[in-house]
Amino acid sequence: MGLIPLSRTAPPVPEQERAHSLCPECLSLIPAWREQAGQEVYQVKDCPEHGRFRALIWRGPPEIASWRRPKLPAKLAYFGSQIKRGCPFDCGLCPDHRQRTCTAILEVARGCDQQCPVCYADAPAKGGPEPELQLIEEWYRAVLRAGAGCNIQLSGGEPTIRDDLPEIVAMGRRLGFAFIQLNTNGLRLARDQSYVEDLAGAGLSSVFLQFDAVSDSVYKSLRGRPMLEQKLGALQACGQYGIGVVLVPTIVPGVNLNQVGPILDFAIKHSPLVRAVHFQPMSRFGRYPDSASNNGRITLPDIIRAIEEQTGGAFPAASFRPPGCENALCSFQGNFLLHQDGRVQALGQAHDPCCCPPPEPAEQGALRTIARVSRTWAAPAPALAPEKAVTDRGAGAAGQPVSLDEFIVLARQRTLSVSAMAFQDVWNLELNRVRDCCIHVVAHDGRLIPFCLYNLTSASGKRLYRP
Repeated sequence: MGLIPLSRTAPPVPEQERAHSLCPECLSLIPAWREQAGQEVYQVKDCPEHGRFRALIWRGPPEIASWRRPKLPAKLAYFGSQIKRGCPFDCGLCPDHRQRTCTAILEVARGCDQQCPVCYADAPAKGGPEPELQLIEEWYRAVLRAGAGCNIQLSGGEPTIRDDLPEIVAMGRRLGFAFIQLNTNGLRLARDQSYVEDLAGAGLSSVFLQFDAVSDSVYKSLRGRPMLEQKLGALQACGQYGIGVVLVPTIVPGVNLNQVGPILDFAIKHSPLVRAVHFQPMSRFGRYPDSASNNGRITLPDIIRAIEEQTGGAFPAASFRPPGCENALCSFQGNFLLHQDGRVQALGQAHDPCCCPPPEPAEQGALRTIARVSRTWAAPAPALAPEKAVTDRGAGAAGQPVSLDEFIVLARQRTLSVSAMAFQDVWNLELNRVRDCCIHVVAHDGRLIPFCLYNLTSASGKRLYRP
C-alpha cells in the first residue's frame, strides 16, 4: 500500500470512529503529514480494514517544520531480536532501531495501591507474584549487555508496594548504574519516612513523582480521591533525606491544562528540592484506550504555549528546544536559573525556527541527555543542607564577587528543568518516532522494547507487548 501524498492544502479527512485494532497495516504504515486550518497537523493513514483515519499530532506555533532536528542513526552494538515481520513487531531491539538506550525502565511491581481512572500500565490492585530479585538482576544485566551507561527507572505498577525496593536499588548501584530513579505515586513515601531513608541509603538518585495539580479537585478526577496532602508529604520526606524530585503531571484536556502555571510556581517555591517538571499529555493506552476523537488531544505546542501564558512569560516559548536524544516530535526541554529575586532566566540559546541545523550523531545526543538527566534531576549534595548552601549575593556585602566554584554550586542548586513528552498510541503511532526511541522497557525475557510500543493498546484492550 502506498502512502497518502503530502499536501499542505489538502481538504480535511473524515474522522474514523470505528474501533481501532492492532492491525499490521495500520501500525506499519509511515503516514503522510497534512496540515489543516489553524496550523493543526494530522498524520493520515489508509487501511484496507479500517479505512482512512487521522490523528492530531501538532497544533502550532511553533510550526512543525521548524521543530525538526536531523540525526545520524546510532549503530547499536547489540541486538536482542532479528527482523522477521518488520517494525513494530520485532522489538528487542532489532537492527532497524536507530538510537541507543538513554533510560531503561524496570517494572519491578505488577500491582498498585492506587486504582487511577487513567493508567498507561493498567495496573491492577493485585498483580500476582512480583518479580523475584534474581529475575530483576537478570534485567539489570540485560541492560548492561545492550550498552552500559544509561539511566535506570524503577517502575510498575507501584514499586513502593515492595518492602525490598531498597535492596533492588542497591543491586543496581552494585552493578554499576550511577543514576537510579523511582517512578511513584508517593503514597508510601508520605507515610513511611524510614522507608525513604532506606531508599536514600541504598543509593536512590531521584523520585519521579506523580503530581497532577495543586488542587485536590483534579486528583479526585484523575486519581479517584484527594491526594495533595500525600504529595506534599512525599516531597517533604524526599527533602529530608536528600533525594531530588521530578514533578510529573499527566495533562488531561478539560481537567488540568490550567494547572500548568500553578505547578511551575509550586516547583519554583520548592526549589532546589524540586529539580524538574516533566509534563505528560494523556495518552490513549492502558486504562484509557477507547476514543479515536482528536478533540481531546493535547499537543506539545499546546503545553509550550500554556507554560508561557500561565507564567506571564517567565518561561518563554522560545526557551524550549527539540530533544537531542529521541525523535524531535516526541518531546521538548528547557533549563532555567531561578534567582532569589524571583527572576527566571533561560539557560542556553533560544530556539531559532529559521535555523536548519546539520545532522548530528544520534548517540551523541543520547549521551548528552543521560548526563543532563543524572546531573539535573538528582539533588546536589549542598542543596538540602541550608548551613552549607551558597547565597545569591552577586558582589556581596563586602564587595567580594562569587567565586567560580560558588557559582557552579549556585547554578546547580537553582536550576529547574522543564520538559514534556508526548506518547504515541494506536491511532498516532509513527515508525520513525519508534525507531528513534531512547526510553526502553525491559521485558520479562530481557528484551528492550520502546516505551510506547510496550504500552500500546488497541481500542478493545488488546496489547502488543505488555503481558
